[in-house]
Amino acid sequence: MSSIILIVLMIAFMYFFMIRPQQKQRREHQSMMSSLKKGDHVITIGRLHGDVYELDKQNNTVTLDCEGIYLKFDLGAIMRVVPASQETSQAAADKKPAEKSAASSETDSADDQASSSAESAASEQAADSAEASEK
Repeated sequence: MSSIILIVLMIAFMYFFMIRPQQKQRREHQSMMSSLKKGDHVITIGRLHGDVYELDKQNNTVTLDCEGIYLKFDLGAIMRVVPASQETSQAAADKKPAEKSAASSETDSADDQASSSAESAASEQAADSAEASEK
Protein backbone atom coordinates (compact mmCIF):
# COMPACT_ATOMS: atom_id res chain seq x y z
CA MET A 1 0.00 0.00 0.00
CA SER A 2 2.80 2.43 0.85
CA SER A 3 4.53 1.73 -2.48
CA ILE A 4 1.37 2.80 -4.34
CA ILE A 5 1.26 6.05 -2.39
CA LEU A 6 4.94 6.63 -3.17
CA ILE A 7 4.36 6.11 -6.90
CA VAL A 8 1.38 8.48 -6.89
CA LEU A 9 3.45 11.12 -5.08
CA MET A 10 6.29 10.76 -7.62
CA ILE A 11 3.86 11.19 -10.53
CA ALA A 12 2.30 14.25 -8.87
CA PHE A 13 5.76 15.70 -8.25
CA MET A 14 6.75 15.18 -11.89
CA TYR A 15 3.53 16.77 -13.10
CA PHE A 16 3.79 19.91 -10.96
CA PHE A 17 7.52 20.48 -11.36
CA MET A 18 8.20 19.28 -14.91
CA ILE A 19 5.16 18.93 -17.14
CA ARG A 20 3.06 21.89 -16.03
CA PRO A 21 5.82 24.56 -16.36
CA GLN A 22 6.72 23.24 -19.80
CA GLN A 23 3.09 23.48 -20.94
CA LYS A 24 2.93 27.04 -19.62
CA GLN A 25 6.10 28.01 -21.54
CA ARG A 26 4.73 26.45 -24.73
CA ARG A 27 1.45 28.40 -24.41
CA GLU A 28 3.33 31.65 -23.82
CA HIS A 29 5.55 31.01 -26.84
CA GLN A 30 2.54 30.21 -29.05
CA SER A 31 0.74 33.39 -27.97
CA MET A 32 3.92 35.38 -28.65
CA MET A 33 4.19 33.83 -32.13
CA SER A 34 0.54 34.54 -32.91
CA SER A 35 0.99 38.21 -31.98
CA LEU A 36 4.14 38.55 -34.09
CA LYS A 37 3.87 41.27 -36.74
CA LYS A 38 6.02 43.12 -39.24
CA GLY A 39 8.46 45.52 -37.61
CA ASP A 40 8.77 43.63 -34.29
CA HIS A 41 12.28 43.21 -32.92
CA VAL A 42 13.00 39.52 -32.29
CA ILE A 43 15.80 37.31 -31.02
CA THR A 44 16.34 33.89 -32.58
CA ILE A 45 17.45 30.73 -30.79
CA GLY A 46 20.93 31.41 -32.20
CA ARG A 47 20.88 34.84 -30.44
CA LEU A 48 20.58 36.74 -33.72
CA HIS A 49 18.77 40.06 -33.29
CA GLY A 50 16.66 41.46 -36.10
CA ASP A 51 13.41 43.12 -37.13
CA VAL A 52 10.58 41.19 -38.77
CA TYR A 53 10.55 42.17 -42.43
CA GLU A 54 8.09 39.57 -43.75
CA LEU A 55 5.89 36.99 -42.05
CA ASP A 56 4.59 33.96 -43.98
CA LYS A 57 2.19 32.01 -41.75
CA GLN A 58 1.33 29.52 -44.55
CA ASN A 59 4.93 28.28 -44.76
CA ASN A 60 5.70 29.07 -41.09
CA THR A 61 8.63 31.28 -42.03
CA VAL A 62 9.75 34.76 -41.09
CA THR A 63 12.20 37.03 -42.90
CA LEU A 64 14.37 39.14 -40.60
CA ASP A 65 16.10 42.39 -41.43
CA CYS A 66 19.45 42.31 -39.65
CA GLU A 67 20.91 45.73 -40.46
CA GLY A 68 20.25 45.41 -44.19
CA ILE A 69 20.81 41.67 -44.45
CA TYR A 70 17.61 39.68 -44.98
CA LEU A 71 17.53 36.18 -43.53
CA LYS A 72 14.66 33.68 -43.68
CA PHE A 73 13.96 31.54 -40.61
CA ASP A 74 11.41 29.00 -39.51
CA LEU A 75 8.95 30.47 -36.97
CA GLY A 76 10.21 27.93 -34.44
CA ALA A 77 13.60 29.65 -34.53
CA ILE A 78 12.19 32.77 -32.88
CA MET A 79 13.08 32.63 -29.20
CA ARG A 80 11.41 35.85 -28.08
CA VAL A 81 9.98 39.17 -29.16
CA VAL A 82 11.63 42.19 -27.56
CA PRO A 83 9.12 44.90 -26.63
CA ALA A 84 9.93 48.43 -27.83
CA SER A 85 10.25 49.77 -24.26
CA GLN A 86 12.78 47.07 -23.39
CA GLU A 87 14.65 47.76 -26.62
CA THR A 88 15.23 51.41 -25.68
CA SER A 89 16.23 50.50 -22.12
CA GLN A 90 18.77 48.01 -23.50
CA ALA A 91 20.26 50.73 -25.68
CA ALA A 92 20.57 53.02 -22.65
CA ALA A 93 22.09 50.19 -20.61
CA ASP A 94 24.63 49.55 -23.37
CA LYS A 95 25.77 53.18 -23.19
CA LYS A 96 26.18 53.17 -19.38
CA PRO A 97 28.78 50.37 -19.25
CA ALA A 98 30.85 52.23 -21.85
CA GLU A 99 30.88 55.32 -19.63
CA LYS A 100 31.65 53.22 -16.54
CA SER A 101 34.44 51.36 -18.30
CA ALA A 102 36.11 54.64 -19.26
CA ALA A 103 36.01 55.80 -15.64
CA SER A 104 37.15 52.42 -14.34
CA SER A 105 40.03 52.30 -16.83
CA GLU A 106 41.33 55.57 -15.37
CA THR A 107 41.08 54.09 -11.88
CA ASP A 108 42.65 50.84 -13.07
CA SER A 109 45.61 52.67 -14.61
CA ALA A 110 46.21 54.50 -11.31
CA ASP A 111 45.97 51.18 -9.44
CA ASP A 112 48.36 49.56 -11.94
CA GLN A 113 50.90 52.33 -11.43
CA ALA A 114 50.66 51.98 -7.65
CA SER A 115 50.99 48.20 -7.78
CA SER A 116 53.91 48.34 -10.21
CA SER A 117 55.78 50.80 -7.98
CA ALA A 118 55.09 48.55 -4.98
CA GLU A 119 56.35 45.53 -6.92
CA SER A 120 59.52 47.32 -7.98
CA ALA A 121 60.15 48.40 -4.39
CA ALA A 122 59.66 44.82 -3.21
CA SER A 123 62.04 43.46 -5.85
CA GLU A 124 64.69 46.07 -4.91
CA GLN A 125 64.30 45.09 -1.27
CA ALA A 126 64.69 41.40 -2.15
CA ALA A 127 67.80 42.16 -4.18
CA ASP A 128 69.29 44.16 -1.28
CA SER A 129 68.60 41.35 1.18
CA ALA A 130 70.18 38.83 -1.23
CA GLU A 131 73.34 40.98 -1.48
CA ALA A 132 73.46 41.32 2.29
CA SER A 133 73.24 37.55 2.76
CA GLU A 134 76.07 36.98 0.24
CA LYS A 135 78.43 39.27 2.19
